[in-house]
Amino acid sequence: MNWQELINGFDSEQADIELGGGLRAIERQHKKDRLTARERITKLLDDPSSWQEIGLWAGWEMYSEWGGAKSAGVICGLGTVSGRTVMIIANDATIKAGAFFPMTCKKVLRAQRIAMKCRVPLVYLVDSAGVFLPLQDEIFPDEDDFGRIFRNNAVISAMGVPQLAAIMGNCVAGGGYLPVLCDKLVMTEGSGLYLAGPALVKSAIGQDVSSEELGGASMHASISGTIDFKEPDDDSAITRLRSLIEMLPEDPSAQEFRCDTPTDPAEDAQNIYDKIPMDPQSRYDVRDLIQFLVDGSTFQEYKAEYGQTIVCGYAKIGGHHVGIVANQRTVVKSEKEGMQYGGVIYHDSADKEARFIMDCNQTWTPIIFLQDVMGFMVGRDSEQAGIIRAGAKVVNVISNSRVPKITIITGGSYGAGNYAMCGKAFDPRFIYAWPNARYAVMGGKQAAKVILDINIAALKRAGQEPDAEEMEALRDKVQSAYDTSTDIRYAAGRLWVDGIINPSETRDTLIRSLKTVTRHADDEPFRTGVLQV
Repeated sequence: MNWQELINGFDSEQADIELGGGLRAIERQHKKDRLTARERITKLLDDPSSWQEIGLWAGWEMYSEWGGAKSAGVICGLGTVSGRTVMIIANDATIKAGAFFPMTCKKVLRAQRIAMKCRVPLVYLVDSAGVFLPLQDEIFPDEDDFGRIFRNNAVISAMGVPQLAAIMGNCVAGGGYLPVLCDKLVMTEGSGLYLAGPALVKSAIGQDVSSEELGGASMHASISGTIDFKEPDDDSAITRLRSLIEMLPEDPSAQEFRCDTPTDPAEDAQNIYDKIPMDPQSRYDVRDLIQFLVDGSTFQEYKAEYGQTIVCGYAKIGGHHVGIVANQRTVVKSEKEGMQYGGVIYHDSADKEARFIMDCNQTWTPIIFLQDVMGFMVGRDSEQAGIIRAGAKVVNVISNSRVPKITIITGGSYGAGNYAMCGKAFDPRFIYAWPNARYAVMGGKQAAKVILDINIAALKRAGQEPDAEEMEALRDKVQSAYDTSTDIRYAAGRLWVDGIINPSETRDTLIRSLKTVTRHADDEPFRTGVLQV
């Protein structure tokens, strides 16, 4: 398989995901005189090309026993509305009536977290039946579940970040708190906002009541006073939202960050497929990749002759001043250490990375991590050189960074190397991956052998001696399961990455992301915990 075949396969699957519940479900939505979530977003945006989706692959091949939940039943992303950048969160009513699955909660929370850190106004397009009851135990009670969304609504409001909501269909039970906790609330006629619907009210207290008098737009506009604007239909509600968003302040840019007039990169984006191999096991010079991403010849390599399995340097991307930390994927030779394998972090490269990250924090320089890493070097020499100490230093400074971090996974993302290169656990503002990326605690062949050995030992303890044919079948089963879980779609389905992007889109994605992450700078000094030296 080549790059184009791989990308075509992903594009085809993405188009299917974007259909949501499918053509029949879309037709049912239209028969209610309602737009689909994606149609609403398109009409709300100034230009559809401004759309930067977050978590499109969420829920990939999950919940199959319930018919699946493409994109976790909610569409999230950044776009320009009335000249302002906003985070849009829109329930997809074509999928289980917009019900919340466990991944739906996590996706909404991820979108809220990005908006909170970057101070981006939020727009909620609400059309949801509430919690998906068969999975309520995985949705309802924990700190990263349904209730956390409402907690965030309150905290975001207290931070002064604008939140607007439009109820454009169902909004029932606990989900009713989300729009009411927003600053401005629009509701269309024919929609419903109530803690309990007519059937549940009849069952609970024996009261016969219509949907309209219980929670219709007219009731909430004239009697309860809960909504701020009543609109006849989706189009009118979207027009109202655009007018309200136009009254918000223009997009800010924190003065701590620097941005100059951008220049074109040295390499054309489409040529990236000729320079960078698709196979994560192949060797290449990561400086070749960097030339596709940065403005002109702005890359200045830091400590170029030291710790060479990680390349660090300063550059401009779309005019934005950035620091770059990238795994070198070719074999290098150190005067002191001798030959070093590409994609492996050695003690000297870890020391260099930690020092570079600290310097970026001193100068308010956002950091771009280009991650293609096999892990840390192991063995006697590495341990005696202090590889654990050096790795701990990297973890410390990444964890305590005050500057925005953006991670792009271009190949392997294995074990502690994921941590050292700012994996999801270390709060990157955005994290993306290429379609060829792999995500796991170790490489597939090594892991399959370890798991196979464990299974064989268990069989022997049970008094069974597997023959050669059984061992081969077990090996194939283990390898297949591990290959599935290392597929980047598996990671994206669980929101370990925000999106899967084509390599040629990397620079544009970085520029959009940098514009967002430099809106706000946390007003605090840079400090670390105790560093092993």
